[in-house]
Amino acid sequence: MNVGAELTNFYKTISKPKKLPKGVELLFPFDDQNTLAAIEAFYGKYFSDDKKRVLMLGINPGRFGGGVTGIPFTAPEKLTNDLGIAHNFESRGELSSQFIYEMIHHLGGPDHFYSHFLISSVCPLGFVKEGKNLNYYDIKTLQDMLEKYMVENIRWHLETVAHNEVIFSIGQGKNVKYLEYLNKKYQLFGEVVALPHPRWILQYRRKRKDEFLDLYREKLSEVR
Repeated sequence: MNVGAELTNFYKTISKPKKLPKGVELLFPFDDQNTLAAIEAFYGKYFSDDKKRVLMLGINPGRFGGGVTGIPFTAPEKLTNDLGIAHNFESRGELSSQFIYEMIHHLGGPDHFYSHFLISSVCPLGFVKEGKNLNYYDIKTLQDMLEKYMVENIRWHLETVAHNEVIFSIGQGKNVKYLEYLNKKYQLFGEVVALPHPRWILQYRRKRKDEFLDLYREKLSEVR
């Protein structure tokens, strides 16, 4: 098995949810050739082996990061500046992506980090309502509509490319609570460990950023 090839194929063949609530729009970059090229370059560069990773799950992609590049928590500028991957996207940043890549360098850099960890999302697709990012849990109807879709996504990762003993929730609030609910209902993994969300850190606790970088390093190093 080649983990990078499996992940690339996952995104090349990803399906869309069958139904969404009124007013909710889907972020679906996976029919764009630029996105598919970035995905193939990224997973080919960092995951071309048969080693399963520790899974870290965010909420769902945003419209300036993974909703463009197709790579979780990776804004276009990070493809260029941190990963050395050429692309044709508008080179813009994103708060969550900014913290994640500071954290990755804090843990030894992309080569080291991605040899141990895989970042994905509870829902691999993002959503927008009235021009703003929408989390899967912001509308209960949306969350309920997506439950089976999200379980299939998580289960695929845990059966194919990731370990299932311990996973990390990128988010200490509703995201981890929902993961705990899903695990109780579907028995997907052993334990979920919650980490503070990057956007929350940079938006509300920026002065304590170094403290949170150390927290990520401490928690992730325990399972590496």
